[in-house]
Amino acid sequence: MSAEKLPDLLASGLDVVFVGTAAGERSAKEKTYYAHPGNRFWRTLAEIRLTSRKFEPSEYRKLLEHGVGFTDLCKTESGMDHAVSRFDLAGFEQKILKYRPRALAFTSKKAGSIWLHCSTRDICCGKLPNTRENFPTVFVLPSPSGAASGHWKIEPWQKLADWVKRSGG
Repeated sequence: MSAEKLPDLLASGLDVVFVGTAAGERSAKEKTYYAHPGNRFWRTLAEIRLTSRKFEPSEYRKLLEHGVGFTDLCKTESGMDHAVSRFDLAGFEQKILKYRPRALAFTSKKAGSIWLHCSTRDICCGKLPNTRENFPTVFVLPSPSGAASGHWKIEPWQKLADWVKRSGG
């Protein structure tokens, strides 16, 4: 098995774990999540007040202190979604059951649809109905990637932040 392109940032009892499909090329190269300057991820976390300030991608490890973690469905490949071919759903679910975050937030409809085994057309952004026993609350969010700008909406991100605050985060 090839080495991970970008290691997880996980700990027990986090408020939310953000889940992508795989690290983008720049994120894999820089070994940091959401590294591309055109990505809205870091400024969105500050704007929705999930973090106390805008963090730089290189500071991602500090988000554990804010109850935030990171993983991807594919840890051994990098690039745009269409270039990724192997997803380790069983390994992903094992990690989530081990660390037990309060919420999962898929950072694109593509990531959510891969996990749910459905088309992106069949999935909506927002909080999903709880269908898996012993699994955290699940949100699907519009991709913050600059490549997905035409589909960007901050409202589902804000609903995630509001849920985290209301539910004890």
